[in-house]
Amino acid sequence: MLELLAKLRSETGRQVGKVRKQGFIPAVLYGQKVKNLNLSIDYNTFEKIYQEAGESTLIRLNIGDGESKKQRVVLVYDVAKDSVSDRFVHIDFKQVKMDESITVEIPLNFVGESEAVKSDNGVLIKNIQTVEIEALPQDLIHDIKVDISLLKTFDDNVYIKDLKVPEKVKLTAEAEEVVASVVPPRTDEELEELEEKPTEAIEEIEIEEKGKVEEAEEEIEDSPRGETKEPEEQKESKEPKEK
Repeated sequence: MLELLAKLRSETGRQVGKVRKQGFIPAVLYGQKVKNLNLSIDYNTFEKIYQEAGESTLIRLNIGDGESKKQRVVLVYDVAKDSVSDRFVHIDFKQVKMDESITVEIPLNFVGESEAVKSDNGVLIKNIQTVEIEALPQDLIHDIKVDISLLKTFDDNVYIKDLKVPEKVKLTAEAEEVVASVVPPRTDEELEELEEKPTEAIEEIEIEEKGKVEEAEEEIEDSPRGETKEPEEQKESKEPKEK
């Protein structure tokens, strides 16, 4: 089982910025009948662990130092990233009970080669990228392989029922849900139509916008002292709301 060191954190609210500047990620640990703990995790160590574990691999979280160290078996329940730098800014750990089934979402790993893609220039369509599974914590798997070599023609599909998982793992999705398929390449006529449609759409928008401008100009001319008419929704918003 992967192991990760965590330290108890006293900084909260705006103070967590100091934690990040010191090279740590603010985190919180929670679970059923478990007291929430504010933690800090070394950034570089977590980044390496997360690449390997994702959100479906058990981690032994070692909290504290020396004799006071406590171990908790957890999953990475959620992570938050900065929208600009894509760096981790927060982690949610969920403590699990080894004798209770849990439900997690895991990624699909598409492997193999499709004859319909290779020989017929088809386009592989991945309808879903992740699936939900239910299992005891110790029976969780990191991902599920999808064999696209089953897609020999444009009429073939890979269904949920075709995915191979261990006996102790249950897929929660419908068995007949399509995971992947291959569609024929677009014809020259279809490509030409796609190129023409955006032009038509732009022209329609320009005509519509021109009509709105002309209508607004007419309202200004008809209104006393050049004042525009107030939209109905603005009038309603100015009325006092019921408490």
